[in-house]
Amino acid sequence: MPGGRLTQQERRQIALGLADSLPYAEIARRLERPTSTVTREVMRNGGPVAYRADLAHRATEHRAQRRRPAPTAGPRPGTHPHGRDDEAVAAYEEQLTTVLMGSGLNRMGARVVTCLSTTDAGSLTAAELAQRLQVSPASISKAIAFLESQSLVRRERDERRRDRYIVDDELYYQAVIASARANDRVIETARQGVAVLGPGTPAAVRLENIARFLDFISESIVRAAEQAREVLHTKPVAAAIEDEAPE
Repeated sequence: MPGGRLTQQERRQIALGLADSLPYAEIARRLERPTSTVTREVMRNGGPVAYRADLAHRATEHRAQRRRPAPTAGPRPGTHPHGRDDEAVAAYEEQLTTVLMGSGLNRMGARVVTCLSTTDAGSLTAAELAQRLQVSPASISKAIAFLESQSLVRRERDERRRDRYIVDDELYYQAVIASARANDRVIETARQGVAVLGPGTPAAVRLENIARFLDFISESIVRAAEQAREVLHTKPVAAAIEDEAPE
């Protein structure tokens, strides 16, 4: 089974497999590579739709040139917990980062949210984020400033007076509410158009229907989010049973 970095020819085979809508597992089988290697490669280089073999190969070479030597003091904090597969975790982190970027976050902001979301500690300092993501403190500071302005992370002081950053349990509640309320301006503007175009005219009726539709959807989303909010603060059944089990 081949090891080491993917070759340019292998990347072209990945691109052909994606074009044929093959699953990652089948592409990996043909390359005699782990599925996680293929998944990470695709997610790191634009996802299944935007993946381009030559661009991916150049990007990998560029990253290799910029990468600093690995520290010799031991593995970075958080590796190998609970017997996890490092390659699978890395592939998942790339996938989550790509999804968050698709929702509107820039890459560094998405990487920070991913890092905070997947750490068991539940919080990290700026220095720990910089070490885990292998970026400069300035990059972390800029990303955190944006995320805090959007209420996507919150800050706490620990016993050593260090700022620790946390992805709030209500992150997705806040995101859903913000998304629903983003429709309010569209609804208001559509109804202004009804008055301008004349009630009862075909164009006005169209705009009024759009306003009514979005209004209904927004209120339904807000109502559902309020009803489900407590889920964010409740342990899954399996975890609760495990906690209650005698040692």
